[in-house]
Amino acid sequence: QVQLVESGGGLVQAGDSLRLSCAASGRTYGRFAMAWFRQAPGKEREFVAAISWSGGSTFYADSVKGRGTISRDNAKNTVFLQMNSLKPEDSAVYYCAGREASFGVMVNYAAYPYWGQGTQVTVSS
Repeated sequence: QVQLVESGGGLVQAGDSLRLSCAASGRTYGRFAMAWFRQAPGKEREFVAAISWSGGSTFYADSVKGRGTISRDNAKNTVFLQMNSLKPEDSAVYYCAGREASFGVMVNYAAYPYWGQGTQVTVSS
């Protein structure tokens, strides 16, 4: 099993930046592709960004492209999401997700069997 724990969320103002972290533990010796999703109240879970195991491939939702950067440190089993120029519509619970895969990225949440508990991001206007 793999456990994922997110951190770094909080209350910020529009235009601010946040760096979310996702620490993995447990069976981390495999090759895992990782992603960030978010879910606002009353809305479906939404793909934000994904990164391949090597970090060589990344993919972003149009809503965060140019403002978000996903990265990873495999030596520390940690994935990051840097979000800049935050907007009120970015407010949501942000979830880290993982799947065993040596290559590629996936945007469908059903492809990820491992999930964290989420971290709340609230952006005030």
